[in-house]
Amino acid sequence: MTRRLEGTAALVTGASSGIGHATALELAREGASVALVGRREDRLTDLAAEITDSGGKALVVPADITTAQAAAEAVERTVENLGRLDTLVNNAGLMLLGPAPGADLNDWRRMIDINLMGLMYTAHAAVPHLVKAAAEEPRQVADIVNIGSLAGRNAYAMSAVYSATKFGVGAFSEALRQELARRHVRVSVVEPGSVDTELRTHNPDVIQQHIVAALGDIDRLQSQDIADTVGYIVTRPRHVAVAELLVRPTEQV
Repeated sequence: MTRRLEGTAALVTGASSGIGHATALELAREGASVALVGRREDRLTDLAAEITDSGGKALVVPADITTAQAAAEAVERTVENLGRLDTLVNNAGLMLLGPAPGADLNDWRRMIDINLMGLMYTAHAAVPHLVKAAAEEPRQVADIVNIGSLAGRNAYAMSAVYSATKFGVGAFSEALRQELARRHVRVSVVEPGSVDTELRTHNPDVIQQHIVAALGDIDRLQSQDIADTVGYIVTRPRHVAVAELLVRPTEQV
């Protein structure tokens, strides 16, 4: 099978688990060299070994992208070691749910810092390199894929600030898409419904029980389903841009 991203380099944030882990593997299978960005270095190291054992190339970049400096350093380290940057997947995120009245404001700040500001800091640092890559071989196109959420389309009780961050991701993505379109840097937002990852486990047991009760016994998405979606987006021909893609479990209403 043709490795459609051969000769390119990608950076994936939140690569230590879930969607980020699966997406890094998917991009590596397509031939990209992949920078693995996240806070849990041991997991990144294991993932890098899995990629290199399969004949790919991976770079471990431990970083907390909630500061502009750390995000910029992660991007610069990627370009320094991999030689270029063609694809950025902004996946790192946090979902802390619960009633807005009486909420812990630190939880709100943590979600804003990673879901929105971290994403924007990383995009800001990456754009000059992506513009350069889009002007060069091998593909003459570059991609930013921002992982949003169904909660970025519809606001729900118990998820006020999480939804606010994901609505922000959608707005930022669309505005940036318009600014970069003529430079052949495509900006896409992927909006998953319920995915079976560790994301919900960051919540107290009572909130996790609420999530399970709300979903019932539906067959939830897996991380690979979203990785497949990202792979589809970034392997489109140069003249095709997928600006927004909502992916729900079949049974989720």
